[in-house]
Amino acid sequence: MKTILDFHDKKSKKQKISMITCYDYSFARIVADSDIDCILVGDSLAMVMLGHSTTLDVSASVMAHHTAAVVRGAGDKFVIADLPFMSYRKGLTANMTAVEKVMKAGAHAVKLEGAAGNLKLVRHLVDSGVPVMGHLGLTPQSVNQLGGFKVQGRDEKAQKKILEAALQLQEAGAFSVVLECVPSKLAKEITAALEIPTIGIGAGVDCDGQVLVLQDLLGMNQGFKPKFVKTYLDGFNTIKGALNKYHQEVSAETFPSEKESYS
Repeated sequence: MKTILDFHDKKSKKQKISMITCYDYSFARIVADSDIDCILVGDSLAMVMLGHSTTLDVSASVMAHHTAAVVRGAGDKFVIADLPFMSYRKGLTANMTAVEKVMKAGAHAVKLEGAAGNLKLVRHLVDSGVPVMGHLGLTPQSVNQLGGFKVQGRDEKAQKKILEAALQLQEAGAFSVVLECVPSKLAKEITAALEIPTIGIGAGVDCDGQVLVLQDLLGMNQGFKPKFVKTYLDGFNTIKGALNKYHQEVSAETFPSEKESYS
């Protein structure tokens, strides 16, 4: 996928969209050589890469730094960058400065959480030439307001609110919407109601696409296994095994051998 038009094309042809988070050049090069459709440089890097307990600790400058690294390795993959906590709630000038940072770092689009209070900015961004992806349901930047990381849209009132927000984001010009940790039935209803594609994470199979954190998919975070995550590799133990083998060979003086040495 190279432009936002490809997202609409995929939905119209009922072809699923695969999106993966990525935070650095090395992994971006691997993703670039894969069949994955598009990359999200998520503010989840605060937790995955920097060890924080929430996503609240990254700035627009940090997002731009990681976005630039990913873009350098991503080839022709479409790259979306998250706008981090509070970077789009400070007034138009400050908001646009944050957006400018990540777009000039090479992002092709930005993602922001929630609709309430953001619709005017979404319209302004779209009118300014910046593609916008929405994000509804479990919005991690609102973890303190939501009372933790938990499924959203359990009752009828909450479901109606999320559906209305999705329609509002579409009307404001968003090209796609992430639905995180909402009941599958609600995600299916929203997907059918929207002309723009939905990307699910913990939202069932009926979304137009799916997104996972790369390190979760690779099984690198031992002991972290939310219901919605499927691991495709035992990355933690595979990498640990390689490190231990290296240690053993260094200790036994079998590395470096003559093959790895200069004459």
